Amino acid sequence: MAAPRCPLPFLLLLALLALSSPARLRADDGGEPRKTYIFRVNHRAKPSVFPTHAHWYASAAFASSPAAPPLEPLHVYDTVFHGFSASVPASRAEELRRHPAVLAAFEDRVRPLHTTRSPQFMGLRARLGLWSLADYGSDVIVGVLDTGVWPERRSLSDRNLPPVPPRWRGGCDAGPTFPSSSCNRKLVGARFFSQGHDAHYGVAAAAASNGSVEFMSPRDADGHGTHTATTAAGSVAYAASMEGYAPGVAKGVAPKARVAAYKVCWKGAGCMDSDILAGFDRAVADGVDVISVSIGGGSGVTAPFYLDPIAIGAYGAVSRGVFVATSAGNEGPTSMSVTNVAPWLATVGAGTIDRNFPAEIVLGDGTRLSGVSLYSGKPLPNSSLPLYYPGRTGGLSASLCMENSIDPSLVKGKIVICDRGSSPRVAKGMVVKEAGAAAMVLTNGEANGEGLVGDAHVLPACAVGEKEGHALKAYVGNASNPTATLTFGGTVVGVKPAPVVASFSARGPNGLVPEILKPDFIAPGVNILAAWTGAAGPTGLEGDARRTEFNILSGTSMACPHASGAAALLRSAHPGWSAAAIRSALMTTAFVTDNRGGPVGDEADPGRAAATPFDYGAGHIMLGQAMDPGLVYDAGEDDYVEFMCSIGYEPNEIEVVTHKPVSCRSNGDTSSGSDLNYPSISVVLRGGDQSRTVTRTATNVGAQASATYTARVQMAGGVAVSVKPEKLVFSPAVKKQSFAVTVTAPSAPATAAPVHGDLVWSDGQGHDVRSPIVVTWLQPM
Repeated sequence: MAAPRCPLPFLLLLALLALSSPARLRADDGGEPRKTYIFRVNHRAKPSVFPTHAHWYASAAFASSPAAPPLEPLHVYDTVFHGFSASVPASRAEELRRHPAVLAAFEDRVRPLHTTRSPQFMGLRARLGLWSLADYGSDVIVGVLDTGVWPERRSLSDRNLPPVPPRWRGGCDAGPTFPSSSCNRKLVGARFFSQGHDAHYGVAAAAASNGSVEFMSPRDADGHGTHTATTAAGSVAYAASMEGYAPGVAKGVAPKARVAAYKVCWKGAGCMDSDILAGFDRAVADGVDVISVSIGGGSGVTAPFYLDPIAIGAYGAVSRGVFVATSAGNEGPTSMSVTNVAPWLATVGAGTIDRNFPAEIVLGDGTRLSGVSLYSGKPLPNSSLPLYYPGRTGGLSASLCMENSIDPSLVKGKIVICDRGSSPRVAKGMVVKEAGAAAMVLTNGEANGEGLVGDAHVLPACAVGEKEGHALKAYVGNASNPTATLTFGGTVVGVKPAPVVASFSARGPNGLVPEILKPDFIAPGVNILAAWTGAAGPTGLEGDARRTEFNILSGTSMACPHASGAAALLRSAHPGWSAAAIRSALMTTAFVTDNRGGPVGDEADPGRAAATPFDYGAGHIMLGQAMDPGLVYDAGEDDYVEFMCSIGYEPNEIEVVTHKPVSCRSNGDTSSGSDLNYPSISVVLRGGDQSRTVTRTATNVGAQASATYTARVQMAGGVAVSVKPEKLVFSPAVKKQSFAVTVTAPSAPATAAPVHGDLVWSDGQGHDVRSPIVVTWLQPM
């Protein structure tokens, strides 16, 4: 049964963006436009006369010049970051950059969102294993930085939950349609941050297009935040489905964990860095244990860590013991598209699970083409309908079924073929429906290959891969009277092969620091069922009047909260583990074989022998093994500082990230980013350098204090790898052991193609601690 529509009255916020560009600027300072900047400040420089940093920043004493008016900060940061954000003219920002207490300043920017059965697919089972041993995560608090939350959903029920952990310091921001009573023992906190958005768009916060419904409160008008929060930690909800698809019991990865929602993103408007940083700051101050961030830069965004507010905010959280998971991005399968690459983050790519929603196109000549769909309305008539492809006679916009590109007289009553790209998949369906078409087939191009995701289309519609799309268009081009019909197959489980790396999942290598392999791992991110907002239909389109309690979405946005929920379970089972130790356990126990026993494949290129670590990092997470990984590769603040020194950052740049004075040891050319104690090993050989040695330190966290691990290496491409020592012996007195890995290549291959393999430490007692090894050659300029 569909959920009721959003109750009235609610707050309708209209963004009059027709009067301004997306980066609306105010010109009220002598005609000079304003922009929002984030200022990193040395908090130790505050004069004692000011009771708080906020008083100092707003005082004449902090003004950049005697004639300058006092600042009006949008946000004041004092937990993971020290400083403030403010909307000022560029000349004022430049003056403030020269202030002796200002360490750095960078312009605010917009970040995009990276947009039931999956816990079991990751190895979780009821009544045994990590779920039961961690009490389903009941003592852990997961902070979700996203679009807010719809608190009435069953997935946020606090039934049978114990009291909120007493260490919790958070609150529940009341607002329109969101009384403070919206929070409970499950949704322990809810806050919203709109100051950066207001300053950027120049309107009352939280709307991006005329007619959008938004709420000046933590309530979720978009749906993305409710979906990610309940994927990570949704309560058990029986008889769940999305209009009949994926029926069963819905629950998050950590179903008893508590949720704290931080609304930093607004419907249709993305997420401002200044608001994201405020969310990090508040979440850590409130006392969360895990932070889930399905937000990031687009493809190719490689700002240095000291200019990246997500990296800076996450560092402040991790340095206080909070695990931070981020989405890798949806720009795959393009190489070097991965985002959120700081080594203190867990960067999560997306894979499929063994569930699918098949649909078929039956052509007039009897040919059957396979696709997927989540359409749940009235079926098409049994008889075939005419097929029409606008791309045969129209231009590019017509082939893509863009708005106002379809001639109603040509498509009425027909099945229209639309090419994927440029506009949302479901929006194309709305265009052809409004033009009078009976149905739609959405075809992939080269960029998406055979990667398919289900959509709850507003008319009968089916998505097909590139090969099926070519066959369909060839039939239309050759048949004198092309016809077809669509059939929908519901929900199918036990699909093989699975997992497969999703075609949209962003790929390595790491464009900023190739010595750190990213993504770290993949998690379920295709066709994921979780709770949904009551303010929008399952497509999210303004014209979609349907309302559903659950929705099925795909993206690394959906993979990220799987990792967040996994971290919550591990934190509950091992409260003494650091964020790095938790990430290590997830990485070294990840698997790289599918449910047929073969290597994990790549959805974008199904003919390829296998995916690589650039696609899936360490592999697909498997929580049954992560609870007891045997060994972990730990890292702390000193390690990350040394890492930043090794990649050439200056002490003042590192201080922007750490907010602590640092000095880099002079170690010549002997260290590199590869020496960070990371669970994966990425070696970059430059020019004539054909040998490189890196070091790692393993910590025994197994049940047996006395254990001996033996190294095993498998490497392709003629690259030799040696490990010294080849055995690691642990005892009650020796919990840590270091080793060196030497990579030697006789000569750089002419193609300079990366080579990969594995290092596995085995104790013969069921622990196989696996680290991927990647060797890359960089040719001299």
